[in-house]
Amino acid sequence: MPAKRPPIPLSRERIIDAALHIADTQGLRRLTMRRLGDALQVEAMAIYHHLPRGKDALMDALAEHVTAVHVDPSPDWREGARQWCRASRALLREHPGVLALALTRPPKGRAAMALREQTDQLAEAGLPDAPRAVRALRAYVFGAVAVEVQQSGWAEPMGEDDEPWRPPSAGGGDPASDADFEVGLEALLTGLAAR
Repeated sequence: MPAKRPPIPLSRERIIDAALHIADTQGLRRLTMRRLGDALQVEAMAIYHHLPRGKDALMDALAEHVTAVHVDPSPDWREGARQWCRASRALLREHPGVLALALTRPPKGRAAMALREQTDQLAEAGLPDAPRAVRALRAYVFGAVAVEVQQSGWAEPMGEDDEPWRPPSAGGGDPASDADFEVGLEALLTGLAAR
């Protein structure tokens, strides 16, 4: 008889990955600690060893996961801003199930550090009033992704007996949405340059 494989140790990373999977396939409202425990094959209480504040800490961790974006510095603030906006959009589109958390939870932990890093990079590259500009860029990216998710029909309400939600493709998306995003981004960058 083959030896039984030992269970994979529970970790914060495993918890977040499983929670993202549930949120992206079934929706955020179906993400419960009990359902998460079942997905991880542990008692729900075991999760609290890694997230002592429970579901509130989990929601913060998920928001942080999809908003902690890092890009390499660029000597041109416009190119740095483009890279940051594109990377932010890609990460949010990859996990539409937690978009609502990204929109409503203030940046904490790694997300706050990444935001400070981006503001500093853009300021050093010559962007005037970088904090205000970064707020405008974030608002644009979050709003653009929210519209894409809405138009995709991904977040349509579902009944108890409906099939799980299917997130939109994370691999680059619809060319029309990509083109619309770039047009809006260039308009915003032009406006920031004129300030």
